[in-house]
Amino acid sequence: MSGSAFLRIDGRRPDELRPVKITRNFIKHAEGSVLFEMGETKVICTVSVEEKVPPFLRGQNRGWVTAEYSMLPRATPERVQREASKGKQGGRTLEIQRLIGRSLRAVTDMDELGERTFWIDCDVIQADGGTRTASVTGAFVALADAVAVVRAKGLIKKNPLKDYLAAVSVGKVGGEMLADLCYAEDSLADVDLNLVMTGKGEFVEIQGTAERCAFSQEELQKFLSLGGSGIKALVKIQQDLVGALR
Repeated sequence: MSGSAFLRIDGRRPDELRPVKITRNFIKHAEGSVLFEMGETKVICTVSVEEKVPPFLRGQNRGWVTAEYSMLPRATPERVQREASKGKQGGRTLEIQRLIGRSLRAVTDMDELGERTFWIDCDVIQADGGTRTASVTGAFVALADAVAVVRAKGLIKKNPLKDYLAAVSVGKVGGEMLADLCYAEDSLADVDLNLVMTGKGEFVEIQGTAERCAFSQEELQKFLSLGGSGIKALVKIQQDLVGALR
């Protein structure tokens, strides 16, 4: 942990994550489901198994993992109109659900799924920053639980999950590098990054943006190290719940 005396809006150290709570089997009917809480951000992640695949995969005896993401109208301080009432999804929603899907596919062996689709739904019920990273981290646990259900039925012989997967935000606020930004910090950030990594510490995705000022290569390395430490802690929480992938 950092030795810095700098304290954040909520009293955390610069490298300290918000409290994490994962409630499994949160939705009765889903093959896998969790309520993932990271501070005041709360996301319901469910996994539904469908015994068919998209047209481009038919007849190949391979599976598919895909995701959808949404935010409830009062997940934020002001009511946000449902996208369904607008008749289309917004660009941010499409970006995030594609991130969730491709991140989980990166640690899943499609050949071991059989010809079936694992649908991941991430619904934000309360937002306080880091909803996309919370969705990725929570969705992995829900996917692991769904895989266990399908394997128990004898439909999948070998665990298709190759590694753990978690995500965290990092940023620079007021000259300080911080891990796991809450909304108040994110809205003031000079630099904002979202990192997705495997349990082995390999990068799946790096999304980095200079919100107010550019950042150096040296700073980028510090961001990656800070985020990597946070993700390591999140993976440890996942491992304690799910156990070894075998």
